[in-house]
Amino acid sequence: MKIPVVGFDPSLKNWGLAEATLDLDSGILSTPVLSVIQPKDDTGTKKRVRKNSLDLERAEQLASGAFAAAARAKVIFVEVPVGSKSARAMASYGICLGVLGSLRAKGMAIVEVSPEENKRHFTGDKTASKELMIATALENYPDANWPRMGKTGAIIASKAEHMADAVAAIHAGVQTPMFQNLMRLFQVTKE
Repeated sequence: MKIPVVGFDPSLKNWGLAEATLDLDSGILSTPVLSVIQPKDDTGTKKRVRKNSLDLERAEQLASGAFAAAARAKVIFVEVPVGSKSARAMASYGICLGVLGSLRAKGMAIVEVSPEENKRHFTGDKTASKELMIATALENYPDANWPRMGKTGAIIASKAEHMADAVAAIHAGVQTPMFQNLMRLFQVTKE
């Protein structure tokens, strides 16, 4: 049985997405379709617009993209963000959790993984660098639509890192007890 899945790497400015098909019998993930939701930053173009109004606009753009991808999937795997060190980062954290909470409130199956689980399951190193995460994702899915620069074909790391984390969220998420329970439900409904 094959099911559509999506991996999320939530962020206020660069929300990574990896959409694929997961074969529940073999455990093989198809080559993911990768993208990044990047809300427009109208800070410089709008005069005297409150920061919270701009945040609400960004939240709407993130939610719109996340809901569209989630609607195409049976299971959503998410590297859930953790805390923050500044007030601004905390606002980003809150918006991301709000979008995820909205998805869950709509009854969508969300499998959570921590950043450490994501790194450990994907690379074997719980402190893996962004470069290692990208390299591992490229090695596993060389034919995916990785963002590349014009003639050189070099990977655009600022986007690829979020895509790699989204792919890793799927890899880590299938190892969780929550997903194993969901798999049993899928198997029962298949019969």
